[in-house]
This record gives sequence, C-alpha cells and structure tokens, in this order.
Amino acid sequence: MTTHALIFANGELNDGPMVRRALTTAMPDAMVIAADAGARLAGYFGLMVNTVIGDMDSLSPAELEMLTEQGTNAKRYPQEKNETDLELALLLAVKRGARWLRIIGALGGRFDQELGNLYLLALPALAKCDARIVAGKQEIWIFRGGGAPLEIQGAKGDTISLVPLNGPAVGVRTANLFYPLKDEPLEFGPARGISNVMTAKKAKVALREGTLLVVHTIGRA
Repeated sequence: MTTHALIFANGELNDGPMVRRALTTAMPDAMVIAADAGARLAGYFGLMVNTVIGDMDSLSPAELEMLTEQGTNAKRYPQEKNETDLELALLLAVKRGARWLRIIGALGGRFDQELGNLYLLALPALAKCDARIVAGKQEIWIFRGGGAPLEIQGAKGDTISLVPLNGPAVGVRTANLFYPLKDEPLEFGPARGISNVMTAKKAKVALREGTLLVVHTIGRA
C-alpha cells in the first residue's frame, strides 16, 4: 500500500513550482483522491482519480459517470453533514495508509472555505503525517511544539512565515533565518513571524509549546 497521496480540492488550480514538485515526488505510485469537483483539477494534470468523495454537488452527472467509467470509485455523502468534502478526502487518505499528503486546489474562491482548509491541517488524524497544501510558489503546513526541530529545505532568499495558531507559540528558536528568534514567543495576533528570509539552503525552527502555521514561498514574497 502506498504511503503517498495527492488530494485535489475544489478550489483554484494555482499551478506552479511547488505543485509540480509535489507531483514529481508523489508519482507514479501515489493514491489520487478528489474532493468532489477537485476531480477536474486532477484531470488538468492528466491523473487518474482513484476515489472521488463528497456530496457531488459540484460535479455534473455526466462528469461523475465519465469518472466511474474510467474506474474511479465514487463515495457519495449527503449535503447535510459535519465534514467538508476535503475533510472527508483527507480522512480517507489516512485511513488507507497515507502518511505523506499534498493538497492541491485548497486555496482561492471563498475565504471561509480557504480558511477552513488551512485549519484542516490541524486535524488530529494528520498529527503523524507530512500533510501540506501546495499552491503556486507556496507550501503550507502545521508544525507542532514539543518534538524535534523542523528542517526547511529551500534556497537562500526564500520567504518563510511562522504564524501561531490557537494561542501563542512558546519558545521559538530559528537558525538560518535573517530575523532570528532565540527562545522567544510568537503571540497570536501580531504579525511578527511574517516574511522572514532564508539565509542558506536549509533553515531550522524549534518550538517548545504551541502550533505554528508554516508558509514557505520560493523567492522573495
């Protein structure tokens, strides 16, 4: 069973180098799961969708029929449900053994959906997974405190933003970032962690307590 999964949400495509990097790393063996009309985005890249999941309110009957004829498994849920289609897709991927997940099409369109998709990265089911949203030149993921330091692979001049979630991030220490943090807090609200810059190909972030949303942008944002 593959441990890699590509998850396609029903947002804007936002093709770019981070997306292409994810596709190159994942294929040809990754499972491909589409949240409803995220199947269209998978089709843009010429990918066969293993499973399309959701309430199917964004795919036409003809599109759904074409997918099933191609061998896609359709898992339909009622519109009145607690989870979004993307949440269902992520939970399914983890249930099937995925531990490396890249989410494409999670940004753009409605701001409430966009924000909700970012928060899905904090799902308890993803705590032991490498789950990231990729869009254009950006890669976005969650870093939880109390564990090993985070290593960020990139290039000198890349932009790194560290955004605390659900309260302060305590004991933040960084290496190879232009604006260093030396066992300091990042408070929820102020924008102090935005737009730092890598000074080498590899940067490190350590966090004693709390949760950080990490945004890596290729080049200067």
